Amino acid sequence: MPHHKRIEDYGFIGNMRTAALVDRDASIDWLCLPRFDSDACCAALVGEHENGYWKIWPSQAIRSTRRCYREESLVLETKVETASGRAAIIDFMPLSRENDSVVDVIRIVEGRAGSVDMHMNASFRFGYGRIAPWVRIRERGITGVAGPDGIRLETPVPLVEEDNDVHGSFTVNAGERIPFVLTWYRSFCEEPPSRDAEKALADTEAWWQEWSSQCEIEDEYREPVVRSLITLKALTHAETGGMVGAATTSLPEEMGGRKNWDYRYTWLRDATFTLYALLSSGYRNEACAWRQWLLRAVAGDPSKLQPIYGLAGERRLYEHELDWLKGFNGSQPVRTGNGAYQQRQLDIYGEVMDGLHLGRVHDIEPNEDIWAIQCTLLDFLEAHWQEKGMSLWEHRGPARHYTHSKVMAWVAVDRAIKSVEEFGLAGDVERWRQLRQQIHDEVCEKGFNSQRNSFVQYYGADSLDASLLLIPQVGFLPVDDPRMVGTIDAIQKDLTHDGFVYRFQSDKKAEHGLTDGEGAFTVCGFWLVDALVMLGRQDEAVQLFDKLLSVRNDLGLLAEEYDPIQKRQLGNFPQAFSHVGLVNSAHNLSCCQKGVKGPAEERGKK
Repeated sequence: MPHHKRIEDYGFIGNMRTAALVDRDASIDWLCLPRFDSDACCAALVGEHENGYWKIWPSQAIRSTRRCYREESLVLETKVETASGRAAIIDFMPLSRENDSVVDVIRIVEGRAGSVDMHMNASFRFGYGRIAPWVRIRERGITGVAGPDGIRLETPVPLVEEDNDVHGSFTVNAGERIPFVLTWYRSFCEEPPSRDAEKALADTEAWWQEWSSQCEIEDEYREPVVRSLITLKALTHAETGGMVGAATTSLPEEMGGRKNWDYRYTWLRDATFTLYALLSSGYRNEACAWRQWLLRAVAGDPSKLQPIYGLAGERRLYEHELDWLKGFNGSQPVRTGNGAYQQRQLDIYGEVMDGLHLGRVHDIEPNEDIWAIQCTLLDFLEAHWQEKGMSLWEHRGPARHYTHSKVMAWVAVDRAIKSVEEFGLAGDVERWRQLRQQIHDEVCEKGFNSQRNSFVQYYGADSLDASLLLIPQVGFLPVDDPRMVGTIDAIQKDLTHDGFVYRFQSDKKAEHGLTDGEGAFTVCGFWLVDALVMLGRQDEAVQLFDKLLSVRNDLGLLAEEYDPIQKRQLGNFPQAFSHVGLVNSAHNLSCCQKGVKGPAEERGKK
């Protein structure tokens, strides 16, 4: 893969079971079948073309290109112009036929003016680019088989096979529409019926536009919020309700470094943020599905609670390296699985308790087991909150008393007390009040550095952490508490570059500079927006929000991080947490303008 590739060069299509990434030159370089976390059959994104890709592009010199999503949908259109004419490549994934046993990816080449000579090249390689299927030419396309995987590519364009690669040349004239329908199915099952490309396009576009029309947000913020919500919906598995952190694995947080992780799993950390984003935007059904996924995932022994789960709540996410892949721009290793599932992160108990309490406040469908589960979690936390753990950022270093983790332990107890006080549930509320105060006192004593006039990353540290921006959101302290004002000021001074917020200041960053290595963490920028809104610094918040919007790619998509020096996105893509942050900040700004409390101010009070 050329080394000039940028993460923001990619577009994103999906069917709420899996997704594909499409480059600016209409090359599908990432496609996992049949699920987000399945093996890729197009893995050029993190390797070479020989590891799998599917490209449709003019064979003539290009005068101009432009791409966009068709209105408020997930149908991607890439427009090209040559000396002889104009054409468009329309890419989408129709909603699944019923389950994961069949997946379709459809591409329609449309002539817009004159005529354009086109070429199609495809290398489908299963097992993350390692396994070439046995390809056979058919009357209207090809079939390919490799173990359990079967694919069928149907098109009126004559195709030829060479060393298990597929090629075809054609000319599209104004008014013509030439379809390519790729269908994955289980090789040991009967081939599924063919899919009508035009009907699938109409149905898919109509479905997304109807879904998007339900969004509740002021017109001023509609475009970025709707695009983010579409992205979040597409990253959510239709059957399980689990939302993957991103559609990709191993896009580097540091170009050329080893911080390349698999994000095709579901994080408990995101629970309350995601619920707020969905509920604030009018998507109650999606919030219910996410809450139900959360309940299933946390069921069982509270000591076995994990930070990360599979899409259906799977627990064993073994991490290993794919040494035959060269990585995005040479950033190795390429990993599948995520070893952080084995970490003890005490903050997740607070996230779960907060998320379940939020569901109760919003009267999401009752579940008689919820309170029993919450009490079990709280019993465990009461016995273990004083222990060391790992950071929400999943540092692979020593366990510590992370301030954010202790604050979230306080949140867990606080939400239990509120459940008793506001909903009449049974619990030893006096004991819990004492525990809540004990945690609060310890955090204020040990997590606050009086010399820095700021809360710090962990007890006894001098370093900061962007997660400290959440202290007022969760209700631990008022945002105008002098200690909190000092913390926000310190983070703006020491954890930002040109307004972009970094997660923390590592030893390496302290020695070489904040911007050396990984980029600013996008969602942390939105947390700062929320803190500024709560402080009443509205103009400053709007300015930062606009700056964060400006680093989206031309399709409105955000990765995990942004490098303000190189001015490029970093990390897995598109990143759910970044888009959740965008949606919540937009609602906070909108509510502030209307003179009402937004999600950030309401979270700790309910």
